[in-house]
Amino acid sequence: MRKSFLKGAQKQLLTTRDQLMEGIRAEGATGRDLQKDDGMDTYDLASEDRDRDIGMILSDRDRGKLQAIDAALERIKGGIYGVCEECELEIAEERLKALPFTRLCVVCQGEREREARLTRRPDEDRGIRRLQVGDTEDEG
Repeated sequence: MRKSFLKGAQKQLLTTRDQLMEGIRAEGATGRDLQKDDGMDTYDLASEDRDRDIGMILSDRDRGKLQAIDAALERIKGGIYGVCEECELEIAEERLKALPFTRLCVVCQGEREREARLTRRPDEDRGIRRLQVGDTEDEG
């Protein structure tokens, strides 16, 4: 892989990492500010709890992204950046530009996603139950 591309990828990864860290710090500061319940009613407190739960989920996602970025930076240092972990072929530069912390080429990623779809239970595909014509809430 070209040195100029690797330098650009490393710079992009470091910039993304810095932005994520800043977002996590800002969210942590906001979370500390929200912990005061200055005369809040039950609905406000419930809304705040929901927002905090969503924030924790996002923080988990951000932590996962940070780990992926750090792993990509280690692969750059180790000289194996841009090599698919499954087939060991080079990952296309266009894919690395779009997803600089990816570990898999398009073909291997597609295979993983197909396998995941095949092993997923049918009820995981739907977030809600679809009502049939004639279904009502009070059938009794």
